[in-house]
Amino acid sequence: MPKDNAFASVTSEIGTLRKLLVHSPDSGLGKVVPSKAQDWLFEDIVHLDTIRRKEYDYYTKILLYFLDPEKIQGRLKKIDGKDGQRNFYKPGHKEFYRSEKVIELQWLLEEILEDREIRLTLIASVCAVEGCSYAIQQNLMDYPAADLAKIFISGTATDKSMLFPPIPNFIFTRDIGITINNHILLNKPAKKARTREALLVRYIFFNHPLFASLRENIIELPDTHQHFLLPKEGDEKKVTLEGGDVMVVTKDHVLIGVSERTSMEAAHQAIHALFERNVVKKVSIVKIPKKRDYMHIDTVFTQVKRNVWVMLGNFSKKAIKKEDADTVQRILEGKKDDNKIKIIQFRKKDLENPVYFDNLEDLLNDISRNDMGCDEKTRFIYSGNNEFPFDAREQWTDSCNVLALKEGVVLGYDRNDKTADAFENAGFKILHAKELLDELEAGTITTDEIKDSLILMPSAELSRARGGFHCMSMPIYREELKIEN
Repeated sequence: MPKDNAFASVTSEIGTLRKLLVHSPDSGLGKVVPSKAQDWLFEDIVHLDTIRRKEYDYYTKILLYFLDPEKIQGRLKKIDGKDGQRNFYKPGHKEFYRSEKVIELQWLLEEILEDREIRLTLIASVCAVEGCSYAIQQNLMDYPAADLAKIFISGTATDKSMLFPPIPNFIFTRDIGITINNHILLNKPAKKARTREALLVRYIFFNHPLFASLRENIIELPDTHQHFLLPKEGDEKKVTLEGGDVMVVTKDHVLIGVSERTSMEAAHQAIHALFERNVVKKVSIVKIPKKRDYMHIDTVFTQVKRNVWVMLGNFSKKAIKKEDADTVQRILEGKKDDNKIKIIQFRKKDLENPVYFDNLEDLLNDISRNDMGCDEKTRFIYSGNNEFPFDAREQWTDSCNVLALKEGVVLGYDRNDKTADAFENAGFKILHAKELLDELEAGTITTDEIKDSLILMPSAELSRARGGFHCMSMPIYREELKIEN
């Protein structure tokens, strides 16, 4: 893959998507067992063939049609025919689509493993992390690069023996890092199950020629010197950060969530790193409850258009201020902080005087109006149409976790019916992936013609993994929005 000097640039959540990193479901997902599911951050076990063939493959096809149509247009019948055996979707196969715009991490890993020095160092590192025997370490050196890349990700050797645990969360590429303007902020995962992910990605970013022009722009957050000596109660001082808690809303403004997965200390260090390198001028810290229900800030809100956001109603102005409660209830529940959110906005030029917001809607409205120069009223689409119990049910299956392919055109799960109704009520067209692909292939519609739409993707198995399409993407390049202030 050639080096591209203009390779990375992300200055918003909704600019037209041109390049992203993905990872298709590998055999490791089919090895998650009930007794280990929660240790590996899954709520349930998934059916691998369904999640691949009937769900994620549609994601791949939609991405290619929007980002790299030459790879797929006019070929769908052959690609999905029985004779194809899904080879088009398999990263290690010679018929794999190998797009330089929809970029598969396993492919990049395979390419760096062709280098003997990198191979030796990475084998030693993985074996140290996973506690492998010396014999296994020696045996790994004999595998071809393509097989070794599969082994590092799935944990399974070519003879089907398991060498170490799978890393099933690798499909959630958002969490491995985040592109902020022309910098990349690498993650520090909160859970042990994701340690190998972070290691593999670090080697890819620092060694693949694709990222050569970015080497000086990769930000790693160091651990605090004293964290090794802290008791378990001192977890807040540990530096943990995942990409689902970072949003680039404009070239000057980044949001960082403090959540179950991202610590306050990581937010503290990230603010200093971004300001010292002059990456952004403003950082808003969004502290949400440390609950599995929420996990990252992108599970409770994402952006659809300059003035349109999808969010969980629990964090709306009305819910925070308890406007629907009677006087007695409001007084009795006034000190409850189960769903409290805390938002502090730091500006580089005036660190000592941060701005505070007491609810999410006020922050998002401020971004739409003041950062993005939008004169239109800020609109909010609520999970489950803000109806109980559908709001909580559909947020759990990632109704708020949508990926913008371009402004106003987003991907979401087809199982979130009430949220889809809310999108439709807000003036968005509801498109279904299979029918849309048929139209694109027939030439009756083009991607340029698609405006203000929610594209619904099959999701029965994908939703069990607890992550939506925002989670399953690491944008590398988005077109910059024209903002008039």
